[in-house]
Amino acid sequence: MKGAVLYGPRDVRFVEREDPRIIEPTDAILRISATCVCGSDLWPYRGIDAPRQPIPMGHEYCGVVEEIGSEVRNVRPGQFVVGSFFASDNTCPICRAGYQSRCVDARIMGAEGAQAPFLRVPLADGTLVPTPELPPDDLLPSLLATSDVLGTGWFAADAAAVAPGKTVAVVGDGAVGLLGVLSAKQMGAERIILMSRHEDRQKLGREFGATDIVTERGDEGVARIKDMTDGLGAHSVIEAVGTQQSMMQAIRSTRPGGHVGYVGVSHGVSLPGEELFFAEVHLMGGPAPVRRYLPELIGMVLDGKINPGKVFDQTVPLEQVAEGYRAMDERRAIKTLLTV
Repeated sequence: MKGAVLYGPRDVRFVEREDPRIIEPTDAILRISATCVCGSDLWPYRGIDAPRQPIPMGHEYCGVVEEIGSEVRNVRPGQFVVGSFFASDNTCPICRAGYQSRCVDARIMGAEGAQAPFLRVPLADGTLVPTPELPPDDLLPSLLATSDVLGTGWFAADAAAVAPGKTVAVVGDGAVGLLGVLSAKQMGAERIILMSRHEDRQKLGREFGATDIVTERGDEGVARIKDMTDGLGAHSVIEAVGTQQSMMQAIRSTRPGGHVGYVGVSHGVSLPGEELFFAEVHLMGGPAPVRRYLPELIGMVLDGKINPGKVFDQTVPLEQVAEGYRAMDERRAIKTLLTV
């Protein structure tokens, strides 16, 4: 089969790759229905944490089970399934506590390369969530979103202790930040402040539930949040970028006793101990345990309660994957859907 392979900075190619096969008896092989480019894919694409050799790309996926290993019991061929970007057994003590992304046998799906027609999923019983029946094509974007960006945005809001009556600030207007807005809305937040400088993202953010827009960044952005909250700061802040500036902007925008949910993949972030000590805010984040939320989020999509698929504002065939990367890198697209 052909799939996406990153050869170096800004060098993604659609080339021949080995067909996936059952390796362990707990594996499943999926025929991909839809996949996409993730904002975190842009870090290696831009040369940060770049691979030293060509690597397959992609970790967001949904599709139909083609084949299962001899020990798979919870899914069967012909079922439509959604999985997380971490494979997990969903039975170990860490998984049972709700942190499947840190499963004792966690496998990162990026190593399998989901930007391709077929995908091997390890630990299929714990990783994959089937839908009751094959979904219509118009729900594929939203179901795909649950695989990562919605699940990550939901975790960020959960980690930030979003609740009815609270004021939430969102640092980052990419797909995860925007779906953090949607998540905060669903959790009953009274006020949702999206920090964004881009009109198209602001518009979608408002559609998802943002009540206010702040265009300033850094200390100026913090000052605006304080002005809007009687000098106190937000109860809950979602950090969805992963830079030093975004993390400090999030912490400084949070009121004492408030919560920061950080899900931006950290690059070059260091926290000043004394400032953190006197800030007295809760910090919770990391790779989202998407598997914890998948049944609920899939159910909300199927019931028509949410439409996270609107975050995909570009759709291209899988063979044009390089254009999908370029469009996101150049901020011509929020998130690119790849049709198979």
